[in-house]
Amino acid sequence: MVSREEVMDVLKNVEDPELAFSIVDLGLVYRVDIKETAIEVDFTLTYPGCPAEGIIRKDIIETLRDAFGLVDVTATTVWSPMWGPERMSEEARVALGYPI
Repeated sequence: MVSREEVMDVLKNVEDPELAFSIVDLGLVYRVDIKETAIEVDFTLTYPGCPAEGIIRKDIIETLRDAFGLVDVTATTVWSPMWGPERMSEEARVALGYPI
């Protein structure tokens, strides 16, 4: 079975198209649930109404399907808790001008 760490490593290949950082570095991945033949991912966006939502969802699904050969991959947008810059990696915060 696939581990959460493996899924998170693969999700580092999914970028927010507006910020050019991975959704992992931006702290957008909230939940990863791994089942025998499926992966469910809950993710958020940096702000409600972000036009990149569909692109990010599609990229999550396609990237995980390609990496693990699974057909049953779901990606759901969630809003609780609201995203904040404190969720970002140190590298992303520095590059985007947020305090560490």
